[in-house]
Amino acid sequence: MRLNVAAWLPVRAREQPDALAVAVARKGAGGRTEYDELTAAQLEARSNKIAHGLTRVGITRGVRTVLMVTPSPEFFALTFALLKVGAVPVLVDPGMGVKNLGTCLAEAEPEAFIGIPKAHVARFALGWARKSVRIKVMVGPRLPGGGVTLSRLEQDSPDAPFEPIEPEPEEMAAILFTSGSTGVPKGVITPHRVFANQVRLLQESFGIEPGERDLATFPLFALFGPALGMASVVPIMDASRPAEADPRDLLTAMEDYGCTNMFASPALIDKLGRHCQAEDAPLTSLRRAISAGAPASIPSLERIAPHLPEGAQVFTPYGATESLPVAVIGSDTILAETRQRTEAGEGVCVGAPVRSMEVAIIPISDDAIADWADVEPLPAGEIGEIVVKGPVVTPGYYARASSTALAKIRDGEAIRHRMGDVGYLDAQGRLWMCGRKAHRVQTSQGPLFTVPCEAIFNTLPEVRRTALVGLGAPGSARPAICVELAAGADWASVQPKLRALAAEHAVTAGIETFLHHRGSFPVDVRHNSKIFREKLAAWAARAA
Repeated sequence: MRLNVAAWLPVRAREQPDALAVAVARKGAGGRTEYDELTAAQLEARSNKIAHGLTRVGITRGVRTVLMVTPSPEFFALTFALLKVGAVPVLVDPGMGVKNLGTCLAEAEPEAFIGIPKAHVARFALGWARKSVRIKVMVGPRLPGGGVTLSRLEQDSPDAPFEPIEPEPEEMAAILFTSGSTGVPKGVITPHRVFANQVRLLQESFGIEPGERDLATFPLFALFGPALGMASVVPIMDASRPAEADPRDLLTAMEDYGCTNMFASPALIDKLGRHCQAEDAPLTSLRRAISAGAPASIPSLERIAPHLPEGAQVFTPYGATESLPVAVIGSDTILAETRQRTEAGEGVCVGAPVRSMEVAIIPISDDAIADWADVEPLPAGEIGEIVVKGPVVTPGYYARASSTALAKIRDGEAIRHRMGDVGYLDAQGRLWMCGRKAHRVQTSQGPLFTVPCEAIFNTLPEVRRTALVGLGAPGSARPAICVELAAGADWASVQPKLRALAAEHAVTAGIETFLHHRGSFPVDVRHNSKIFREKLAAWAARAA
């Protein structure tokens, strides 16, 4: 197994030099969609030239390097070049907000900064990583203080192969920041071992074959494409706002290249499904869609399923930046079997653990757990905290010892990761997720979990989505359901239906407060799917 993901690139360039590796859509003359393409040989050659240039300016093995470049041929070539030289890319979501960006970059202490002009202007104006950054590379027109341009870096580099480093398994490959859906984003230390095992498990779990083409709507997953032998086709969209993407642009790219795979957030699956339903648009080339970031809603799966070819389905892998993939389930199983239990308040089934991943459920605790020997796992059917062990578990957070202590448990030579979610294992060994641990509402009658409660109310056609929050102090909190209505729904007629539903189910029988939230819920910037419940809770406290 190749530990350096970038080592797959020269192999593919040698075996299939003319195969498409990357295609990035843009609006051309007259509004037509045009593409900037790189073949496998071209991506290999360009990443080699950039790798030579990076080493010349001091970006070498172990140098932490912020990469703030929009999805483009340059983004792919730069990322593979950074991996080849053994630098440590620091990847953050620009949409996480100025304050969080500043905090994240200060923690990562990057020594180099590669970015588009807008990123460099923000870096200079806001003082991002001012104390640590010493090397700057501008991707685009040269600006004062932006350092050397990427074009100059390439021009001054030889047309010669660049041998990717052979890393140690635990050597840091990247720092990937979490979405920050339950607090300030944290930098996940991602070793080369994890990247290599992710490629292996993704290929095994989904049956991805060389020569496929991926509609890449999430930049980080797009990078796995060339390593998996897939071409990455990037449609016209703002990657930081997937829910605002135009489905027509997605379909155009999918049809132009006959994409067989699609990675999309639940928000994007929902939007594309609505469009396909309204326009009766078939997704003829797809073999599979992969949706991650949050559980895809049952209505969204129902909408998109009829438009997929026979044998194709939407897979919803469970995992996190700290460990992905953990478990996998397909829409066929969800719609035919597990949805009934979900809609009855039993949580969301996220499937059986993938090969080589071990899942355990432990008693819920907000304290650190130093050693696995101190833990007594819970039996099947009992809700607790989800803990995972396996080859894609990351070792900790960068410069956050306290967060690492709360999230990791030592198990001999291995490390187990506390997912931050609650759930249970059923009699078949499948994992059911019941929500984030931090979002449980601790009432005087015991805890309530978000996913089981919300799924009951989400069955109403007049409801787009709901969110459980607590009013008051933990231990005596009053549960409240925030409600985002579907278009055209009337709150006065919906409210009594919500109360009736609550009374029908034991898990929701104690919920009496329902609050109409006008407008969309606040959601994460990465997937536009994870609800910021802390913000909703503050709103609910004012509205109640």
